[in-house]
Amino acid sequence: MPGCQGCPQSRNSFERNADLVVALAGNANVGKSAVFNQLTGVDQIIGNWPGKTVERAEGTLQYQGMKIKVIDLPGIYSFSTYSMEELVSRDFIALEKPDIVVNVVDATALERNLFFTIQLLELNAPLLVALNQIDLMERKGISIDYQRLEEILGVPVVPTIAIKGKGISELTEEIIKLGEQKIAPPEIKYGKEVEQRIEKLISLLGKIETFYPHRWLAIKLLERDGEITRLVEGLDSTDGTVVRAAEELAEEIERIHGEPSGVVISAERYKIADEISRKVQKIRTEEETLTDKLDRIALHPILGYLAAVGVIGGLLVWTFILGSQISGILQNALSSVEQYEPVVSGPLGNIIWNGAFTGFVAGVTLVVPYVLPFYIILAVIEDSGYLTRIAIMLDRGMHKLGLHGKAIIPMILGYGCNVPACFSCRIMETPKQKFVAAFLVSLVPCTARTVVILGLVAAFVNIWWALALYAFDIILILLLGRIAFKVVPGESVGLIMEMPSYHVPSAKVVLKQTWARTKSLLWVVFPAYVIGSAVLQAFYAAGLLNPLNDILSPVTVNWLGLPAEVGILLIFGIVRKELTILMLAVIFQTTNFASVMSPVQLIVLALVTMIYIPCLALILCFAKEFGWKKTAAITVFEVTFAIFLGGIVFRMLSLIM
Repeated sequence: MPGCQGCPQSRNSFERNADLVVALAGNANVGKSAVFNQLTGVDQIIGNWPGKTVERAEGTLQYQGMKIKVIDLPGIYSFSTYSMEELVSRDFIALEKPDIVVNVVDATALERNLFFTIQLLELNAPLLVALNQIDLMERKGISIDYQRLEEILGVPVVPTIAIKGKGISELTEEIIKLGEQKIAPPEIKYGKEVEQRIEKLISLLGKIETFYPHRWLAIKLLERDGEITRLVEGLDSTDGTVVRAAEELAEEIERIHGEPSGVVISAERYKIADEISRKVQKIRTEEETLTDKLDRIALHPILGYLAAVGVIGGLLVWTFILGSQISGILQNALSSVEQYEPVVSGPLGNIIWNGAFTGFVAGVTLVVPYVLPFYIILAVIEDSGYLTRIAIMLDRGMHKLGLHGKAIIPMILGYGCNVPACFSCRIMETPKQKFVAAFLVSLVPCTARTVVILGLVAAFVNIWWALALYAFDIILILLLGRIAFKVVPGESVGLIMEMPSYHVPSAKVVLKQTWARTKSLLWVVFPAYVIGSAVLQAFYAAGLLNPLNDILSPVTVNWLGLPAEVGILLIFGIVRKELTILMLAVIFQTTNFASVMSPVQLIVLALVTMIYIPCLALILCFAKEFGWKKTAAITVFEVTFAIFLGGIVFRMLSLIM
């Protein structure tokens, strides 16, 4: 289309290859993923949006001989362009023009959800509303006149209970019907002062060609949306007449209402949402629900924090207890395989058997026993509705780091494994918050580093020094997080989270969530373990490890006060942290480390291992998410900082121990 060179992407960038393309849009925690799973079943592809770190879920529905492609857009609350998720959702609807947009709405929070519905209507999207969770709505004493809501909005409304599959067939039939009729949605009209200025801008925008609807562009210009303003400037052939007019009209609105124009327009949307809700919704006064009773504890200014700490601590303790049992069983089973002679002999056989196979064994004995139970239990807590309460309780503290309460989710995941925790930082709204959260996640002691702390310090010094290392790590995360917030450029935004009701977790949802988090380990962690172990075994076969110890001795011996042989441990530890323990036993031919190293040396080695870049798998994860430049910066900083801190701690402890 001529004159649309400034559009963010090409209209043909999405491969349609289907009779209908349906986009699912809505707030977070409204059951959108449940609708997606019911529509698409097992025929799903999970990946990233091109050029973005935002997850993309795509599936196919075959119905009545038609092939329907379903796209699950990120859960968002508005099109305010504060986050990558909002930009992805907005541009897909406006530029790719799906045949139908299914707006999944939480029936228990109609007014708040309609705020987003109104914005979808502004985008001129061919809309269908799936009014979900009507069972919870009824239990809360709420009733909605679906037919009246349909008449007011001018779009089809289908009640559903997606997690149970109810209403999905009716929703599918409405999708096909709407796809055949191609009915344009009605326009939502605002107050007189705002509406008059929208009309003036629409007339000025008439000569500008763009994929975005002119009415929506006019509204965003009045809201002073920076990206849309730059887009219109690039397309305006009248030397900025439209943008200048938009600025003047926005100032007129502000003079009339005494508020920023963006706030005024948001207030108009909320007013309409409130009016619609009052017309179609009735709420019965009922006795206090179980959710209300539990929230008196979960959100209490004192008990809430104690409960959050208790649940997180219990999650970690239970994971380690259960994990150690499963790990022992797997280790015994795999040790019988390790006793066989390798099929290939010589150096190549050692590289394959002692290197690659050992890496595979380490992956199995770490991921399966520790990470898998951790994610299962975490998914149960999340699906029950309590994890949201933890995030809200910790929101104020996270603001000190430039983050918000949702950052606690990847931080907790980091205690299982830093790799999926890094991937989960995608839930943060801005690039700055994602990067800072991922940086802090890399400092969280995962199960492999916990093995080192317990195996070196708790076993041969005492448990209190091991706990002191954990406490020191938490303090370090807080301090470095505060510094990173000040240093890293970009913006941070506040927390907007849906507060779902408590309910019994669904086994299907828990297993799907666990698989979604664990699969990244299969594609990233396992290859890194296997390949990295083989490479290091090749170094050993070539006789390169002793020269490396000599090269590193100024750091290990002179600065850190450790034996010279420890140098290669720092190299092996980049591949797998638990190799620090294994290699130490091989080097000194003993598992009684107190006989070859002093308590100060054991504490320093554990401290350095805990802080410096966790593992090769996380380095690859960082590179995928943030590029090699930022990955190199984090790696160099953490290695340098760990060594510097280790030398300081060695000198301080030598004075008192």
